[in-house]
Amino acid sequence: MSAKQILTTLMTALAFVMAVTMAQAFEDVPDQVSIDVMTQYFDGVEFDHEMHTELGEDCSACHHHATGTGTTDDRCVRCHADSDEVAEVGCSACHAVDTFSAEHINRQAADVYQFHIDTPGLKAAYHWNCIGCHEQMDGPTGCQDCHARTPEGDAFYHADAQASAAGEGGH
Repeated sequence: MSAKQILTTLMTALAFVMAVTMAQAFEDVPDQVSIDVMTQYFDGVEFDHEMHTELGEDCSACHHHATGTGTTDDRCVRCHADSDEVAEVGCSACHAVDTFSAEHINRQAADVYQFHIDTPGLKAAYHWNCIGCHEQMDGPTGCQDCHARTPEGDAFYHADAQASAAGEGGH
């Protein structure tokens, strides 16, 4: 067997392995994602992941941590450039649900190096990531465009006062 034949065989085998690996990775990508970790004031969002994957160039357009890769976010990569691949995409692994809870504040206070004190909370991370793109692509940007308010949210945001002030049942 010539060197050219060996090289061609190896390249074909490598391409096959890469294609199988990519196909397996995309099998695990959900069509719908329930975003429901912060449902005190708003209903959860049934996120159409399939539609969004068709709009984006690649996973890193939305995820600065994608399955099988390290971080791509400029702020994180300063220290985490050589981070290990992540096993799953989970925003709440780095972004706290309740940034003003005693547990979170105490955890930050215990971090003597204060490396992650500027990490936005989960709500901010979602909104910073989504709203800018929605504005560029004429997607929904109002709170209740994506998720309806719960009765607790109506009470917290004084929906009854807003309705009477607006004279139309909302703002």
